[in-house]
Amino acid sequence: MTRSHACKVLMIYPRFSAESFWNYSSTASVLGARYPTAPLGLITLAAMLPGTWDIKLVNRNTEDLDETAIAEADLVMTGGMLFQQADTLRLIELAKKHGTPIAVGGPDATSSPHIYEAADFRVLGEAEGIIADFITAWNGGTRAGTFIAEKFKADVTTSPIPRFDLLKFEDYLFVGVQFSRGCPFTCEFCDIIELYGRVPRAKTPEQMLRELDRLYELGYRGQVDFVDDNLIGNKKAVRSFLPHLKAWQEAHGFPFEFSTEASINIADDTDLLAAMRECGFFAMFVGIESPDPETLVAMKKKQNTRRSIVDSIHTIYAHGMMVTAGFILGFDSEKGSVAEPMAELIEMAAIPVAMVGLLAALPNTQLTRRLAAEQRLHPGHDVHPEGRGDQCAQGGLNFEPLRPREEILGDYQRVLTRIYDVRAYCARVERLITMLPKDGPLQQDLPEDDFRRRHGIEAVRRIVSHHPEFRDVLWQTFIRCYAINPAAIRRTVTLLAFYLHLGPYAHHAAEEARRTASDLRDASEPRRIAAG
Repeated sequence: MTRSHACKVLMIYPRFSAESFWNYSSTASVLGARYPTAPLGLITLAAMLPGTWDIKLVNRNTEDLDETAIAEADLVMTGGMLFQQADTLRLIELAKKHGTPIAVGGPDATSSPHIYEAADFRVLGEAEGIIADFITAWNGGTRAGTFIAEKFKADVTTSPIPRFDLLKFEDYLFVGVQFSRGCPFTCEFCDIIELYGRVPRAKTPEQMLRELDRLYELGYRGQVDFVDDNLIGNKKAVRSFLPHLKAWQEAHGFPFEFSTEASINIADDTDLLAAMRECGFFAMFVGIESPDPETLVAMKKKQNTRRSIVDSIHTIYAHGMMVTAGFILGFDSEKGSVAEPMAELIEMAAIPVAMVGLLAALPNTQLTRRLAAEQRLHPGHDVHPEGRGDQCAQGGLNFEPLRPREEILGDYQRVLTRIYDVRAYCARVERLITMLPKDGPLQQDLPEDDFRRRHGIEAVRRIVSHHPEFRDVLWQTFIRCYAINPAAIRRTVTLLAFYLHLGPYAHHAAEEARRTASDLRDASEPRRIAAG
């Protein structure tokens, strides 16, 4: 018997691991929010469901889940990233407990579907390419099954405007949009090309502006993050889009400022950087990974060897955009300690926020396939239990490295201890603020309802109250930065707020690495004595 096409759906965004580098809850709190970013994937999926379906969204990172909502729903939909795995599995158990069918999707389920066998439905791959089949099956009475989209074939120009109306904007530091999917590069450790392919597919300019229109109509004002894994993967598409974005911003009084992620070769194109600044881009994540050219070549990231990393970062700064960057320890090609060269690069480039992680073999990557062939993967390498953290903690080195594990962990401890010393961090903030332009969009006045007003001097008072032991150095840094570049006051406040998370997190991760390395040395000592 076929059910009515009406359906009561409970969408649940799983909790991220509390041990994650990216879990900036303390930073968000001091800036008046609950969590950094909103669940773009789920609200995009919500827009693909039939209009007759009643949809409720619960974000486990910002609010408590009342289990009665699961019992009252016809269908639960959930899923997320690797570092949400433990909570996603918990949600499957809760749905089973209440007898409510649950559908799981997202990147982790797509990469490791076997982990989610307990779910009633697994919807794998890009939603645009498979959700219609799922809806048809559900309306036809099917209550279990696996639906798999054809890889890299989803037409993103058909992707609807996300259901931004399901969000509580005040909960978030920023909201996200997506312009393109895919990346042309072939980095061995990266899963993006496995999930979305090497031929970036982009939305149309008109499509993107409709999404911004919707955010604007709903009253949102503030930071919008282009979540693309490489915004310039399709440089032709982004070039054609930026003039439209600039015109939209000018017509609406610059209600948004933008952040994104891009490969380092963006620094070669100063015209593109200038166009991005004119649109209101102010921050960018860049994957640097290693200071060692041989390691970069071995990991298939040759683009980072063809230019000066420090000069490239400073070029981006000169165009008004802060850089956060990713670094990784544990590659086979490391011939010895890389701690000092890595820390020196971070200092020379003046990158305050550096995500330094331990190499992890992510499911279905070139790296994982190679390590499997070499029989070096740990059992359960794709399982992420509660409390494990991300690749910046226990989640890394899920294989047997060629360099002694204790040496890699020792390097990791030294890098974190050095770069996240409060004075070293604040010195990089000051150098960065010095290099940002002292005029332009950063000086605009903000209306009372603009979320960017959170990043004012009152926030500085809250920041130092959280860390009284750092009060003097934080205040002095703020005062000097304001004197140097008053146009960058909000950038200064943001970076100081980041330290509320980064300082304690780095201390915890470094101590954990030290303890683990010490345990490994102690365990190997009897063997050395016996061998001697």
